[in-house]
Amino acid sequence: MDVSGKTVVVTGASRGIGVALVRAFAAEGAHVVCCARDEDALSDVVANVADTPGSAEAVRADVRDEYDVERLMETAARSGDDDGIAVLVPNAAVNHGTPGEMPVHEESYTRFDDTIRTNVRGVFTAVREALPHVNDDTRVLVPSGSIAHDPKPGMGAYAVSKAAVEGLARQFAADVAPVIGVVDPGLVATGLTDGQGRDADDVAPMYVWAATEADRDELDGGRLDRQAWKQATR
Repeated sequence: MDVSGKTVVVTGASRGIGVALVRAFAAEGAHVVCCARDEDALSDVVANVADTPGSAEAVRADVRDEYDVERLMETAARSGDDDGIAVLVPNAAVNHGTPGEMPVHEESYTRFDDTIRTNVRGVFTAVREALPHVNDDTRVLVPSGSIAHDPKPGMGAYAVSKAAVEGLARQFAADVAPVIGVVDPGLVATGLTDGQGRDADDVAPMYVWAATEADRDELDGGRLDRQAWKQATR
């Protein structure tokens, strides 16, 4: 699928992988509708793609609020061509604490609830509210990580949320028509990982590949990791 001129929605777009995704898809000519809670940061993200073939549009939205997300998807559907939303990356996530120092049995109820509400319910809400505005070629790329199936000590509610979101993606894929799959870029250096891992700009092309070139059947209900990307793009 060629995303040039198509609408791409990225949540959690004000930092980390989200910023890199906005620029990567805009570089392919897409119109990227990006959301986050920090409106000023989003303005900087939009300005940062001015020199690309595509464009970006900022919509302040909190993925924990279904009415915000409903408005986001309606805005995105109106902003592009008649095909609606071509690609959705429900990227918004939080991690309350320092990686490796968050044993799950010590998580407070407040931190646990907000992590699940943002990282799992936020993905559920984004996909659910996007469904009225998608088409047969739409691809939903749900970010995850090896932590989802290879737990490490001290990763707390964040690891739980990533395991849950992979199950959510598979169930959506079983129940609805659009292609919905998990994308695992490996450890990425963001605030969620305490700066550990690869640069976000180095992994953003993997999402573009998953949206444009990855085998539809392998992606739908599946899980594409960095190794699959490297093998496919040799």
